[in-house]
Amino acid sequence: MAPTVRRPVPADAAAMARVHVDTWLETYRGIMPDKLLDAPDFIDRRRQMWTNILTEAAPSAFICAAAEHDGEIVGIAMSGPPQNDGEPAGGGTEALRPEDRHLYVLYAYRSVHGTGVGQDLLDAVLDPSATTALWVADPNPRAQAFYAKNGFVADGTVKTDEYDGVREVRMVRPGRA
Repeated sequence: MAPTVRRPVPADAAAMARVHVDTWLETYRGIMPDKLLDAPDFIDRRRQMWTNILTEAAPSAFICAAAEHDGEIVGIAMSGPPQNDGEPAGGGTEALRPEDRHLYVLYAYRSVHGTGVGQDLLDAVLDPSATTALWVADPNPRAQAFYAKNGFVADGTVKTDEYDGVREVRMVRPGRA
């Protein structure tokens, strides 16, 4: 049976933090610095992040989803209002395309890849009529292909994340009427 997607509650924060950390370990080992992935407080920082989001965030600002299978959370997603994503490609002065939403989180355990859980999580946190942007690690061909299949296109903006040193590509999906 495929995982089911639901709105998380504050009591899910610890399990969502575990998924967040575990999927980073599965996906980003060799891309992100080991000292970040192996930091002793990594799980605690993610638990605090999810606790804050699920208990303090304005309900209309962030939309979260959790995928559950056999009583365990196996995937997480979150979208929210856009933030200034930095400089356009080439350091020019042209404005970035405006977006209505930003996809901040979409992670699922490898064990559930191919079950449709990623699609269900994406659909749960994004309105297809909203122009949406995201940053995806580069290289991460599986994620980039998934987003491309869902109408996201790299807009030429690239950055190196200050926190983890990962090169990221900005992808945007225009809203559909």
